[in-house]
Amino acid sequence: MKMTFQPKKRVHARVHGFRARMATAGGRKVLSARRAKGRKKIAI
Repeated sequence: MKMTFQPKKRVHARVHGFRARMATAGGRKVLSARRAKGRKKIAI
């Protein structure tokens, strides 16, 4: 058995990164909601 989480920075950024969020209307809503909540980190 190996560990199930095999981290890859590029893949993670492509899916969950700032530019990925900005690319869709839903993603922009996510960012604005996180800003409104006062999150220290907005994306990733």
